[in-house]
Amino acid sequence: MATIVVITGAGAGVGRATATEFARHGCDLALLSRDRDRLETAATELRRFGVRVLPIPTDVADAKAVEAAADQVERELGPMDVWVNVAMATVFAPVSQLAAEEIERGTRVTYLGQVHGIMAALKYMRPRNHGSIVCVGSALGYRSVPLQSVYCGAKFAIRGFVNSLRSELYHDKVAVTLTEVDLPAVNTPQFDWARNKMGHKAQPVPPIFQPEVAARAIHFGAFNPRRQIWVGFPTVKAILANRIAPGLIDRYLAKAGYTGQLTDEPNDPAAPGNLFEPVPGPYGAHGRFDRQARSESMEMFTSRHRDAFWAAVGIGVLLGVHRLAKRLGV
Repeated sequence: MATIVVITGAGAGVGRATATEFARHGCDLALLSRDRDRLETAATELRRFGVRVLPIPTDVADAKAVEAAADQVERELGPMDVWVNVAMATVFAPVSQLAAEEIERGTRVTYLGQVHGIMAALKYMRPRNHGSIVCVGSALGYRSVPLQSVYCGAKFAIRGFVNSLRSELYHDKVAVTLTEVDLPAVNTPQFDWARNKMGHKAQPVPPIFQPEVAARAIHFGAFNPRRQIWVGFPTVKAILANRIAPGLIDRYLAKAGYTGQLTDEPNDPAAPGNLFEPVPGPYGAHGRFDRQARSESMEMFTSRHRDAFWAAVGIGVLLGVHRLAKRLGV
């Protein structure tokens, strides 16, 4: 019998690439996202792999809607084996330009959306003592950057929630696994449709990776559970450098954190973005950065061979921090 996988944020970006990766391996899929048309398009494409696909238009910020989606999966596809939380929403703006409702909405989708997914999955997985939950995190859940306080705050929060839950599952001897996959900059449509108040189009900070890189790591984590999988060397560097010299990184980002996230192309600050409503259009897994994006990374190496790897990385990060300090005159 095929493995049954639920993926949130499956209409585009990393979620869409992840759905394709699981379909390639013969998994039946439930696709959750807000845009009905995009879900139907994705479902049609994925059925070509010979798998069952159930699109369920869902706003993950709505806990009851997520629970109802899980109920529908169990009725129509069968017992779910894997739940993958990918959905996110954000705003590119300094805190001084954010409205409270924007912060709340971004938090409800990016943080509480994962919480709702976890709780809906556990409703069925816990009694069966079986299942795998993968939560998509970010290097920005360890090292915050300017202009992305909404997103960073939510990614920090999910780490805290997952770590608490993991200990509870150990205590109760529940054999449901929790894996956090932390991503680097990824070439997705979010940089075109996220609400942006900066007057210039947003961009991922290079090096940029294709969403298929993230999808492979998520698929690996679903069937080879790890506490964490750090995808790409930029993620490793950001996390370790912040552990060594967070104050120094604060000052560096004050100088470079704005220009690094914005292009020279003008952007309409009044554009609504997808924060409260989905942006219509034929968006897929990729954004507009295909020429710069890499199709490979070291994510599998770092998850399987960490002890030797961290020793080498630690030396490299220390050298990098020393060079940065000299540049800043510290």
